[in-house]
Amino acid sequence: MPHIVVKMYKGRTEEQKSELAKALVETAVKVTGRGAEHFSVAVEDYDPEVWTNEVYDKEIVAKQDTLYVKPGYGKLAENKE
Repeated sequence: MPHIVVKMYKGRTEEQKSELAKALVETAVKVTGRGAEHFSVAVEDYDPEVWTNEVYDKEIVAKQDTLYVKPGYGKLAENKE
């Protein structure tokens, strides 16, 4: 039973969050072949001033072995010239 968690800056509307959750489930169903009833989605909002400590360092950098897409910012960003 996959559970998808989206962590992002505060500021999106409930409608935007709902649309994002629906799109994630639709894609997950298409890719995995499982029914929508198998998925749940949570959206967690963060203030920008706590993002680095609460999410980037603890959830992204510390768990980079589980990342399938690295962020384009911060320590893990690919070197871009």
